Amino acid sequence: MESLQLDRGMENSQVSTIRSYYQLHAKLYQATRWTFLFGRKRMLDALQLPPASDKTILEVGCGTGHNLNGLAKRYPNLQLIGLDISPDMLQVAAKKLMRFSRRILFLEKPYSPGAWQLPSKPDVVLFSYCLTMINPGWEAALQRAHDDLEEGGHIAVVDFHDSPYRFFHRWMGFNHVRMDNHLLPLLKKHFDPTHLEVHQAYGGLWSYLIFVGKKKQGV
Repeated sequence: MESLQLDRGMENSQVSTIRSYYQLHAKLYQATRWTFLFGRKRMLDALQLPPASDKTILEVGCGTGHNLNGLAKRYPNLQLIGLDISPDMLQVAAKKLMRFSRRILFLEKPYSPGAWQLPSKPDVVLFSYCLTMINPGWEAALQRAHDDLEEGGHIAVVDFHDSPYRFFHRWMGFNHVRMDNHLLPLLKKHFDPTHLEVHQAYGGLWSYLIFVGKKKQGV
């Protein structure tokens, strides 16, 4: 699979834990996650890309390629980069998106500060239910996104936001997810919002956010 490049030099306990978690979930991921990963299509719509857009989009935590598949189908000129730490998820994504292989590059790598560079500068960095699972390191991931984007570049995020119920916080914690309204303040610090929605799920059991923002200068 020529589009899949591996880098195992940044292995740590968190990466190992998440890789083990998704080794079990990769094949069933798309069949089950639709029940609670809400707002992914709305986030892509909120980017408001023109049909002939030839921008480069990086998705951090691309998983099995759900969003990349939607983008590749909708925009035939987009260049796409899918980054994830799970080889099992990337194998599923690469197989699913084989017909778009000339426009999609997959990288197995943590998205964290360092000397390594992306193969090309992204116009958009996309996080879909990813940031709440980067604990620790979500702040560094947002800083990296800000640094990787050119002036005028955008970030797009859909993720868990908060819940009024302690038991649900604990349950999500068992599944490596933090959700206590910690993302939005830092997103607003680094990016000027161009689109922001917060929605309730399952009658208020939890809420999720959709955020699109333009890179701030001098932050």
